[in-house]
Amino acid sequence: MMSEPAGSPVPPGSQTSLRNANQRRVLDAVRRDGHLTQAQISRRTALAPSTVSSIVHQLIGAGLLVMETDGAGRRGQRIGFRGSAGHVVGIDVGHRHVTVAVADLNQRILAQRRHELPAEHRFAEDLELVGRTLDALLREHGTARSGLLAAGLTLPAPVDLEGRLVSASAILPAWSGIDVREEAGRRLGLPVVVENDANAGALGEHAWGAGRGAQHMAYLKIGHGVGAGLILNGSLFRGATGSAGELGHTTVDEHGRVCRCGNRGCLETYVSSGDVTGLLNATHGPDLTVPDLVAAALAGDVGCGRVVGDTGRLLGTAVANLCNTINPELVVVGGEIARAGELLLDPLREVVSRHGVRGSVRDLRIETAKLGIEAHVAGAVILALQHAELPAGALPAG
Repeated sequence: MMSEPAGSPVPPGSQTSLRNANQRRVLDAVRRDGHLTQAQISRRTALAPSTVSSIVHQLIGAGLLVMETDGAGRRGQRIGFRGSAGHVVGIDVGHRHVTVAVADLNQRILAQRRHELPAEHRFAEDLELVGRTLDALLREHGTARSGLLAAGLTLPAPVDLEGRLVSASAILPAWSGIDVREEAGRRLGLPVVVENDANAGALGEHAWGAGRGAQHMAYLKIGHGVGAGLILNGSLFRGATGSAGELGHTTVDEHGRVCRCGNRGCLETYVSSGDVTGLLNATHGPDLTVPDLVAAALAGDVGCGRVVGDTGRLLGTAVANLCNTINPELVVVGGEIARAGELLLDPLREVVSRHGVRGSVRDLRIETAKLGIEAHVAGAVILALQHAELPAGALPAG
């Protein structure tokens, strides 16, 4: 029978602290994994089944949790958050878009909206748009702003380990050098956690998409820039300074064009959106977009198909090096060009198979993102859920 970890006897007067700590362990387990049975909560928290049962009933009585059944009797009863327990916000800011989503504590996105942004969008105007969009979503869903607990904000730029400063002078110049966590939190009136969009995409795909159940995976974000989010041992790996996964700055040709990072011949100068579509300007015009390119390639356009295939081959060399280094079980490819599916993945896999060390790539799976371009806002929601704190006084007294 499972029991709490052994230790020193609980000193007099600390029973309330222990009870609250155990309540939070139960709440954290449900928030992290969604609806769970009491047996699953017991295994995840290492609390005795009787303790879990008592805490669950306390939290149900306090209006925080609710018990649902799947028709399989008591063993099928699953515990989740009551809809009124609170909500979180996910915000994905890209080079030319912003997406805002509202989710409940059961990991369900209830409403979201995407806006296109001008090329030179600025921090203050972006946050004003986020605020207006959030208010509109809350009105539509009938949710009070007072019920919001936290927000996750993702950006296409390196973010330091504290989630404050963005190194984005060449990517988002109007956001660079700003304490984004503090300023966004002040403007939105919420605790805000900030993350790089590739890392957020990895979290989103790992929780809800192609990466479910994977312990070691890499998520590739191919867009205006190129980045990788790494999940190692089931958790996001950010590196010593928060810059792990800068796959786009792998050198492909040391004599190539100068990259925005200052180096020459980076992968990003070959496979980012503008560079890929630019290869077809002479034959398909200067207004060609990546979705246009993908649609044409899937319809049989030879030129577009060649560009997609070449992109896969270039990515393959970088992915092979990545796999030789971290040996993931899964690589998930995201971004608009990933909609090309096997036209992109077949040449990518072929190059990885040729250049990857056999032991590192023998059982490797390479798939497109199941969440598509929604992976980043999904990751922003996951970040918010991970950092959401119930207000003081929400826990029952006993």
